[in-house]
Amino acid sequence: MSVSVKSPRAPLSPLGDDVWPDSTEVLIMGGGPVGLSCAILLAQRGIDVLLVERRDFVFRFPRAHLLNPRTMEAFHDMDVADDIYAATPAHDRWRKAAWYTTATGPGRFDGMKIGDVPAWGGGPDAERYRSSSPRAFANMPQLRLDPLIHRHALAAAPGRIRSKQEVVGIDQNAETTVVSIKDLETGELRTVQAQYVIAADGGRDSADLLGIELEGPRDMREVVNYHVSMDLSAWSEPDALLGHFLHPAGGARRRGTIQALGPTHYNRDSEEWLVSVAAWMVEGDPNDEAALFASIRRMLGLADDHEITMHSMTRWSYHGLVAKHFRDRRVFLAGDAAHKHPPTGGLGLNSGIQDAQNLCWKIAAVLDGQAPDALLDSYQAERRPTVAWYTAHSLENANRHPPIADALGFSDDEAEGFRGLETFVSDTPEGEAMRERVAAEVAHNAHDYSQLGVEAGYHYSAGAIVPDGTPVPGDPSDPVTFHATSRPGHHLPHVWLSGVTGADGGRVSSHDLIDSVGLTLLTSESAAPRWREAAAAASGSMPVTVVAIADDDAAWTAARQIDGDGALLIRPDRKVAWRAASLPADPAAELVSALDIILRGGDAPADDPAEPYLRRIRAAANVLVR
Repeated sequence: MSVSVKSPRAPLSPLGDDVWPDSTEVLIMGGGPVGLSCAILLAQRGIDVLLVERRDFVFRFPRAHLLNPRTMEAFHDMDVADDIYAATPAHDRWRKAAWYTTATGPGRFDGMKIGDVPAWGGGPDAERYRSSSPRAFANMPQLRLDPLIHRHALAAAPGRIRSKQEVVGIDQNAETTVVSIKDLETGELRTVQAQYVIAADGGRDSADLLGIELEGPRDMREVVNYHVSMDLSAWSEPDALLGHFLHPAGGARRRGTIQALGPTHYNRDSEEWLVSVAAWMVEGDPNDEAALFASIRRMLGLADDHEITMHSMTRWSYHGLVAKHFRDRRVFLAGDAAHKHPPTGGLGLNSGIQDAQNLCWKIAAVLDGQAPDALLDSYQAERRPTVAWYTAHSLENANRHPPIADALGFSDDEAEGFRGLETFVSDTPEGEAMRERVAAEVAHNAHDYSQLGVEAGYHYSAGAIVPDGTPVPGDPSDPVTFHATSRPGHHLPHVWLSGVTGADGGRVSSHDLIDSVGLTLLTSESAAPRWREAAAAASGSMPVTVVAIADDDAAWTAARQIDGDGALLIRPDRKVAWRAASLPADPAAELVSALDIILRGGDAPADDPAEPYLRRIRAAANVLVR
């Protein structure tokens, strides 16, 4: 069963490639996955969009690859998820991260495994992840993800996805925004009026044009990434998608990481690899391909003549940045334009897609006259603390490798590090004690690879919600443990509904009941008539669809955390906006009051909710091992 309230608008009609509109409802700067996702989400609602990208749509570098369940929920809404799952490894053995000295090599300690952890919902984490969402973790290198999203965006917004177009000016007034655009092929300048602008350009142009400061530490660690083809079948690790390398020659520092890119195999038989090498590993001219290949071979223990084919490379630095403002009047920052942090934890692309999901239903509601412009202020109130938390957590994850090296006895003295490895492999009480210490430090990386509390448990304490005064369940500082809850601001609990099948004959999740237009009110079959009366009496510009769940559905009864005659009001992004623990004396009045708070974006918090995370960012940066 699926509930659907159709958009009041028709799909966008095709726009000729040589036709430039004088105006559009939403102009999107940036054609990466965040900007393209915004285009799809808005076009699905019939919102007139125009996306401009300064580069072409040839995708050259792998970049991000891990797509967590909340992101896959958003991609499911965009009708993109099935294509992603079709390209994700069919088996689950890839769900593991491992630590080695090298991948192979002639030395006694070359190719030695230090430890591994389950990752991304694999192994013992599988049931925890399955219970959190109807959508599974996926793996698709951005090199292949971006073209996929691009194709869907072209279909959803035909003729409205434009390349080689640079935004060179943004002028705002009370009614509209005038965007100046330069055609980078012809040099022609044109202007387009937009009611709203989404800057999803990574901050390349929007930072200068808007003057919004990103606060936090910069350039903390330099990394060199290579997209290469090479044969690593000699690596003894049969399954891990991701390998980290620690070696006495590197002391306490991680030398680098490899990630299998497929496209056929996602293990040691992978045809392509993303290799990240610490910048200090590159000896000689950093622009000399021979020096770059030498650093890869040294890290992995490969012979000097081991064949490597370079496809592309990039240099980048660790930042821990969060924009002070996510909104400047009619312009909104999303993705890397609003926040930048290391890939440790795989939260960058995921948080950007979640930005898009949060923002776009609100923009569509405002443009459709369902909510006032004030609803859009909740975007910053909700997303800024969340991504500040993600940034702090990512920087803390980046510091989880040195303790493993330290437990092995690695230091600036290379010989001492080799003596540590001698102890590590020895059949002695000292060796057993060291192996226990190393295993414990490896296991601490569950904060990175089993971080379901972060990935599925992010929630909003202020914004377009009605808090009910109940505490956050569990320990909010625990990144691993996830507590499903119907507390306002949290994600709707997922359960498979009993006795209900979808149009395709498959199972139906509580998530599948939520409409993309308006708000959805979930209640029991017996209470539904009263709540439908209340929704009809309270109905205003924002549609409220009442959905009844069987009284005897045991899984839902256990998960809902309200009485049988209570109700949960759910937003299109599946966040709980309001809950009534039981049927109020005047449900219509209560619903009207809740809608008023939600649609005006809630109350602004007295203190900056991002500040505790900004302090964690600064603390993690101060101890980051370069």
